[in-house]
Amino acid sequence: MVPTRFGADRDWSERASRPLRLLAGAGARPTAAEISALETGLNRRDEPAAALIRAVRETPGLTVRDLHRTVAAGPYDDVPEPFRTFFSAVLDRPAWVDDDLLERGAEACRAFGMDAGLVLAYGSLLGGYRTGAALEPLVRTGRLTGGETLRRIRETSLWWRAVTAPGGLAPDGAGFRTTLHVRVMHALVNARLEADPSWDHAGRGLPINQYDQASTLGVFSTSFLLHLRLLGVRVSRADARAVMHLWCYVGWLLGVDDAWLPHTERRGRRLLYHFLSYDPPPDGNSVALARALITMTDEVTHGWRRVYERERALSVSTWLLGRAAMRDLGLRSRPPWYGLARITANLLISQGLGRLPGGRGMLLARGERQARAQFARWGTPLPDSEPGHHDSPPATTPGHRDSPPATTPGQRDSAPAISPGQRDGTPGSTAGHRDGRMTA
Repeated sequence: MVPTRFGADRDWSERASRPLRLLAGAGARPTAAEISALETGLNRRDEPAAALIRAVRETPGLTVRDLHRTVAAGPYDDVPEPFRTFFSAVLDRPAWVDDDLLERGAEACRAFGMDAGLVLAYGSLLGGYRTGAALEPLVRTGRLTGGETLRRIRETSLWWRAVTAPGGLAPDGAGFRTTLHVRVMHALVNARLEADPSWDHAGRGLPINQYDQASTLGVFSTSFLLHLRLLGVRVSRADARAVMHLWCYVGWLLGVDDAWLPHTERRGRRLLYHFLSYDPPPDGNSVALARALITMTDEVTHGWRRVYERERALSVSTWLLGRAAMRDLGLRSRPPWYGLARITANLLISQGLGRLPGGRGMLLARGERQARAQFARWGTPLPDSEPGHHDSPPATTPGHRDSPPATTPGQRDSAPAISPGQRDGTPGSTAGHRDGRMTA
């Protein structure tokens, strides 16, 4: 049975997705076979991860704590069943994975600096709230409203740094291990909500499903690149190709079906258009989560700084998503002064100095300084060591379809903050609303 959320308000979804259809190019409308795949995807889960959860629960002596601890430690030779089967599958990399492209994609993400964070929060995450498609699991975990919002964003940001660090996606890398932890967290949340009698299967399908996971993947890839360009960031063809490759591999590690991995920007735009054109309109969750995101820094700011952070968030959101999206989210539009300020800065730095000899190194150093300054403003300074190849993974992980890095490797079943599984939005001023849903 097709969940009733699918195509629930075609007038709204056609209006919201029109800019994406134009960006996707000729022949973007889904075929009958593609529509059928979308419908089926709402009732399909990540089966390998679901099998791991079932096996852990059915094996005497194993607990959820053992699951967290083993997955966080990463694959090793003497891991017992059922972990051996799961690790064997994720270590059997697809033939299309290219280590050079992974490294270039990660480096490009780091070189984008603070603009990457702005895009993931106020383009991808906030844009994903525009539809009520995948928000119910987020709300039920209770970690994306109130003071939990900033904490979730911090955690997702740590995950993103681990994934994009040098060597982060090697089997012993922090990004690799934390991504697997996110995948298992999604499976835990899905299993818990599937068994909850109050879950509306007829209306929503599976709590965390292939449709929503695939659409979330666009948060880090397709819409991420579209939004960066809206802020004046230079994204070369080679970097764009590498970024798409990086997030396709991350999506694969997270259990997204191969058929829905967007290996090119054109394919990614087409997929995002398909998702948004059949998504339901915003609901009460959309408005509550959007308000919490805009005010997330209230607890760490005071006076004029608090006002500035709110106005900056509203301004850049208006620029990235457009006024129609802001209305849908119950937010007041603002003049796009901050978006224009970023364009001005990037014309000098990204488009200008970044092209000069040594420019890439300058952008990387600048991006690292900006990241450290941001975490310090959040009240959680970064350690001196890089989140790189041999570091231990962040204590918390990103969430399921909505935010840029969410639970600790402990007992809780709450979903990560925003990861390919969650969903976001595409540029409103040029590409409408959506693109995926920032981490787990």
